[in-house]
Amino acid sequence: MASILVTDDEAGIREFLSDALELDGHQVQCASSGEQAIALLGTQSFALVLTDFQMPGVNGLELLRWIRSKQPSVPVIMLTAHGTVETAVAAMKQGAYDFLQKPISGPTELQALVRRALEKPKHAQGKALPTREKGLLAPVLSYGDPVMQPVVKAIEKVARTDATVLLLGESGAGKEVAARNIHQASARHDKNFVAINCAALTETLLESELFGHEKGAFTGADARRVGRIEAAEGGTFFLDEIGELKSELQAKLLRVLQERKYERVGGSETLEANVRWVAATNQDLRAMIAEGRFREDLYHRLAVFPIRLPALRERPRDILPLAESLLRRAASNVGREPMHMSKQAQDKLMAHTWPGNVRELANVLERACILADTDELSADDLWLEEASTSSSLSAGPDQHSVQHLLAVERNAIARALASVQGNRRKAAELLGIGERTLYDKIKKYEL
Repeated sequence: MASILVTDDEAGIREFLSDALELDGHQVQCASSGEQAIALLGTQSFALVLTDFQMPGVNGLELLRWIRSKQPSVPVIMLTAHGTVETAVAAMKQGAYDFLQKPISGPTELQALVRRALEKPKHAQGKALPTREKGLLAPVLSYGDPVMQPVVKAIEKVARTDATVLLLGESGAGKEVAARNIHQASARHDKNFVAINCAALTETLLESELFGHEKGAFTGADARRVGRIEAAEGGTFFLDEIGELKSELQAKLLRVLQERKYERVGGSETLEANVRWVAATNQDLRAMIAEGRFREDLYHRLAVFPIRLPALRERPRDILPLAESLLRRAASNVGREPMHMSKQAQDKLMAHTWPGNVRELANVLERACILADTDELSADDLWLEEASTSSSLSAGPDQHSVQHLLAVERNAIARALASVQGNRRKAAELLGIGERTLYDKIKKYEL
């Protein structure tokens, strides 16, 4: 649940947006003008702002500029009935997280976009850091572990160029953090950093998100939409989980990488792709090539400069300083004063193998912040997944037989999803894990 400010001069739109977001579990306040929104932002804290573009007095773009200057870590989604490319690109260049064109077909698209904005990594005050934020320092990649020194040096060297980078490593190892470091150290640092998860969208939606679409390109395409590549003009484009890209889209992406040109879905106008490409995967792309699931020519275009991110267990000197940083963020997320760890808690963190890497560490610390009775985390406050390999069945004729831990986990996730009608956010809360972790497991178990 998040506190969201909706700003629109039309009462009907405000009511629709408010109802849709409240149905998704958020707390919503409304403003009928840009001036009223600024007044509310001056006295209250909001995790996200939705604002109309065209309003009397202070319009949406002026409100966006005010938020970027006063509260730069608050993501802003722009609403516009004036579906021009210029309007959308202007909002994105000013630091808008994303935009929606009115009329909005239904609450689902709005709710999904808001969830994505709120799920992004957090910054200093615990507010969401927009995917396209400019001018902020990238998160710290390493705290001095020797294993990370070659990685840091490689990033420093390649960042000075426009070479395409392929980041390799386990899920949760910090590939997006590395991508942000590359962007921040590059000559493009004052332009947009745009990220897209190739596994999070269907093939049709992903194509539209990447390239944009023209009005009437498909059912529901009521207006022209600017794609993410276009929004990243002059900046860095990060393709996360590139191994999940379907074969048809692999061919289209290859053309963009080769020719730096593309067309919107349903359009004939050829556009230039002036972006720096960074891709990431936790899969073995060479094995996928051998199996015919990934194009070899696309692999060579992406792997101009491959960098492997070590798993957290391979960089033990980073664990405690990273945990301290994540603990500060987690305490802010749950509304607590700054917290610290006992020596026993630190020892417990150091003894763990961290199969889920940095993402698992972040989830463990956020859970601990909720559980702890004081501002000192004890070892008992840290819930870690044990390395057990079996568990007893709880029901059925074979209830005394042994079931593999993976099957137990899969069944628990399936039951949690069923109990909340497939709502991943609620299921993650029930399971005590992050939404991204849940998403990875849904894919893993083909749920």
